[in-house]
Amino acid sequence: MDEPVDDAVAVPRGRYGRPPTRARRRQVRLALAGLIVAAIAVIAWVGSGVLRDPVQWTPVGYDVKGPDRIDVTFDVTKAPTSTVRCTVVALSSGFTEVGVKTVTIGPAAQSSQRYTATLSTQELAVTGEVSTCAIVGSGG
Repeated sequence: MDEPVDDAVAVPRGRYGRPPTRARRRQVRLALAGLIVAAIAVIAWVGSGVLRDPVQWTPVGYDVKGPDRIDVTFDVTKAPTSTVRCTVVALSSGFTEVGVKTVTIGPAAQSSQRYTATLSTQELAVTGEVSTCAIVGSGG
């Protein structure tokens, strides 16, 4: 004859650590809350760093015009009264810099502008990109 199975079977003492107590549950909840607050603080800190950056650029594309020329198109976001200087580079298939140009983008009505830089290259470039952009002046 089978014995009835009890749903509340006791586990062997000490097998799974200390039995949970109210104090232990509270400690776990406080630790989780602390981790969540820390994660939110880190996310806010990283996010504010992006927002504080006075100039941002986004690649749009490039067009290889031959072994001696490439057009690189990118968007620049900055304060409308600011002037920025961007360094645009052309790279060969071996990732060697085969062309470089510094472009200055002045004040404009909008904060975002699309710009195309034409670079002369020493040999065939297979890609073009913006390496840096920095504020160089601000209008009044």
